[in-house]
Amino acid sequence: MSTIDIAPADLAFDFLRTNHRPPKPRTRGVTEIRGPYYSAMGPRYLRDVLETMGPHVDALKFAGGSFTLMPEGALRDIIETAHEHDVLVSTGGFVEHVLTQGPDAVDRYIDECARLGFDIVEVSAGFISIPTDDVLRIVDRVQRTGLKAKPEVGIQFGAGGATTPEELEQEGTRDVGTAIDVARRTLDAGAYMVMIESEGITEEVHTWRADVVSEIVGALGIEKVMFEAADPEVFGWYVKNYGPEVNLFVDHSQIVQLECLRRGIWGTKSLWGRVLTYYPDDQAGRETRS
Repeated sequence: MSTIDIAPADLAFDFLRTNHRPPKPRTRGVTEIRGPYYSAMGPRYLRDVLETMGPHVDALKFAGGSFTLMPEGALRDIIETAHEHDVLVSTGGFVEHVLTQGPDAVDRYIDECARLGFDIVEVSAGFISIPTDDVLRIVDRVQRTGLKAKPEVGIQFGAGGATTPEELEQEGTRDVGTAIDVARRTLDAGAYMVMIESEGITEEVHTWRADVVSEIVGALGIEKVMFEAADPEVFGWYVKNYGPEVNLFVDHSQIVQLECLRRGIWGTKSLWGRVLTYYPDDQAGRETRS
């Protein structure tokens, strides 16, 4: 199948104004969707999603090591289907499980990700404690294999699973300055982007930590940072407060709702008609051609 990437003029009802969205590959307004985890997803299901919403999807992320449960042929089909639509494929944060099996297993894991066609290896440590220098070594190992390294940082110890707020409160949190320092060091080392773990900020908490998000954005900007936001109320809040060009990770079932918000064509009462971009026609044309 040939690549399908629809330009704005090819969309149905193209005479109606919507917010400008940069063409792929994008560096802002990036949307990563969750693949198989809460529900199964095969290549036919994914093809249906991407044949309709492919222009609005930048990356597909596996979760919980779900790819280890699949026959290799089916996994390759999923990866190839994503690539047909110019969608990058991420491992998700499975490396922290592999780390418990030693350095040799990590090396073999990264090499196997490259062999199978993954594009991004997420480097997470939500359930384990690992020195920042070791995170940097893994980032370097991933990049030497030709893949994009995407470290995940956050403030919540024990993040990464369906844990209750009460249990996470007992685990405690780390200072946001520490998370920013780790993120900055990995970006300086060449990491593709940093994922901000939602637990402790907008997930499994009694009160959202908007102050943490503000500090992260103030220190790192939004172009190299992606926020986990797999809840409509959460991704709506990010779009409202940081604009339609904030990078977000959502469930694949939420891609339509998120893109409606980004484009400014639909929304809740607090967002209706308030999500706008300013992009002169000549500038949009230059970006599309570049």
